[in-house]
Order: sequence, then structure tokens, then C-alpha cells
Amino acid sequence: MAETVVLGGNLSPKYMRDFSEIKCEFPNFAPPDRILARMLSWFIAAGGVAGAVTAGYHTMAPHSQLYGRTFTRGARGDRELALTFDDGPNDPYTLDLLEVLAKHAVKATFFMIGRYVRQHPEIASAVARAGHVVGNHTFTHPNLIFRNRSQVRAEITSCEQVLEDALGNAHVPLFRPPWGARTPFVLQTARMMGMTPVMWTVTGYDWSAGSAADIAREVGRQILGGDVILLHDGGHKHMGVDRSFTVQAVDNLLRRYKAEGYQFRTIPEMMRSQAVSRPTTV
Repeated sequence: MAETVVLGGNLSPKYMRDFSEIKCEFPNFAPPDRILARMLSWFIAAGGVAGAVTAGYHTMAPHSQLYGRTFTRGARGDRELALTFDDGPNDPYTLDLLEVLAKHAVKATFFMIGRYVRQHPEIASAVARAGHVVGNHTFTHPNLIFRNRSQVRAEITSCEQVLEDALGNAHVPLFRPPWGARTPFVLQTARMMGMTPVMWTVTGYDWSAGSAADIAREVGRQILGGDVILLHDGGHKHMGVDRSFTVQAVDNLLRRYKAEGYQFRTIPEMMRSQAVSRPTTV
């Protein structure tokens, strides 16, 4: 005979003592097939959220290679570093930075925004004349993960055009996506246009730093050798963003790391050095 066990409220499972056929009744609950369907939908939703988080991480993480190869660093532990500057040209801080780099006899790589090059082609030209490398940072600095393929191509092409107008052949086919944000087709589009995407391993967070010392401290705690360092000579919102802390920090960083025996390279120099140190075997 069946025994009724009251567990509280209206929940009254009826357990059959014949364990070959255990039956439960839940009067206030949905049927088992509906419960299972709901559970599956919850698991799928949770998996979707996890997948979205993972996908989002790889669109922004500078070292990730999931969506395509990018140049991120030289050989770990090498006594060489590459300074890179985004969001210029910026009046007057790009020119101030050129003075600091010249004082230390260091060449760097500048990823320029096309609309700023159009405003100040003379500053972009001064960067190139000083022997620094100039690359493409799009025309308006949008987040490219929210742009379609044709819009991505238009951003890169428009920037290339103004660089060509300002510098002629004195710029190189290097591309850095704004904020490092990319999807597979962003990188595919850049490579189809003959450009090498470049990321970084160290950032000074100079856009929010309270002092030059803050920037130098952030950079210093991340240096492992063979690093590509991200700093900013401008700002994507408007011309004239104050980068005086960055200029001071670069002066201090160059003095420190040159004294420690580091060599400073441009991105093309670091790429060549890496290719030589890791020859391809057939």
C-alpha cells in the first residue's frame, strides 16, 4: 500500500515501496518534460552568456591570437623594447615627444588617426622626417567590432589616403585597431589590404594617469623584455588632449631602461629581429 509523506505546504510526494517503479507527484509543479525543457533552456542560456563573455574577451585582449595573428611582442626576455604611441598627431605634445626621443636617440612607432593627420599634416611629416615609423590607426577611431567589413575597409583606406597625402611613401603598412578591438573579419580585412596588425604587451594607462610617475610605475611593473609598450601622444576625442605626463614619463623610462642595457626598437626593427632569432626551418 502506498504511503503518503507530507513534506510541507501542498507538496505531497507519494513514494511507492516497490523500488522498481518509484513515482512522485508534484501537484503545484510543471510536468517533468516541461521542467526538463526549462532546465535545458537555462543551461543553454548560461552557455551562451559564457560564450559571449569569452568572445568579448578575445576581441579586446591585446595578446589573444584567437581571431587571427597579430604582432604582439619580440622574444620574451630580450633586452629590447618598442615604444608605440597612439591617437596622434596631437598639437603640441607630439612635437614635445619628438624632442624627448631625439634627446635619447630613440626611434618609436606612431599609429596615427587619419582625421588628425588631415588637420596637422606638418606634425605627421615631422614625425616621419625624424626617422620614426608611422602606421594606420583608422580615420575616425571607431570601435571596429561594431562596424561591418565595408566600413572597416573604409576606415583603413581613408587613413591610408591622408597618410599618403602627408607623407608619401614615408609610412609603413602597419595597422593598430582602436582600443585593440577586433573580430576575425577586422584582421582579415587589414591583411587583405597588405597590412600587419600590431598589438602590445605593456600599457601605461596614460589616458587616466594622475602623474608621470604613475605611468612609469605601470609600465615598469609589466616589463619582461621584448615588450611592445602602448602609450598615447594624443586622444581620440579631440585635438589638444594634454599628454604632458606621457612626455615626462617617456623621458624617465628611456633614462631608466637604457641605463639597464635595453635597446629601443621600432616595430619593423623588432619584427626583423624576431625573424632572425627564430628562423623558419623546412
